[in-house]
Amino acid sequence: MRKLTIPLLAAMLCVAVACSPRDFLTRRLAADLIAGSDVFKTTQQFWLRTGIIPNKDYLSPEYLVLQRRSWITASLVSCPADVTPPPCQDVTFTPLGVETFRDLIPNSHSASQYFEVPIANRELIEITGISKNGNLADVDFSWRWVAVNEVGAALYSGGMKYNSSVGFKHYDDGWRLVEGSNSKNQLGLDDALKNAEPAR
Repeated sequence: MRKLTIPLLAAMLCVAVACSPRDFLTRRLAADLIAGSDVFKTTQQFWLRTGIIPNKDYLSPEYLVLQRRSWITASLVSCPADVTPPPCQDVTFTPLGVETFRDLIPNSHSASQYFEVPIANRELIEITGISKNGNLADVDFSWRWVAVNEVGAALYSGGMKYNSSVGFKHYDDGWRLVEGSNSKNQLGLDDALKNAEPAR
């Protein structure tokens, strides 16, 4: 019995050394690769424009939220030649808006009228399925936006969940996430997030 145990242990050790944890596409590995991806970790930005803007922009859903929070106000003005279609609004921060946005706008942009404001990060909720076909796999997952500040909380108040599907490919060193949008057969993470569908 002892003679049989030693070769069996040696064989199991050889198999264990030859396989890495990335050789098996599990839900945990897929979640780690998706959540750790630079594409997934990119912060959602909101571009806020003050000064003279078309009325249609001022009436957009995002600007309506800012108006309801009393962060911006506007007055009707005539449109300059480079701003169309009329009518136009001259948008300014209210005192409450100045206080809210002060720490969100970099000092280098304080004189500008077009601001990039970070508002939310993605949060991976769960891996909902893995479909393998040889050295390729499609991984379905759900995610949501999580606000990083007060402005983000106002714009993403519902906690809506999204479903996406992304491609994985098995290489000699294990499974890798398809991140770009240049894959022939599979959807990369960037495209998977852009084409996300609201969860039902």
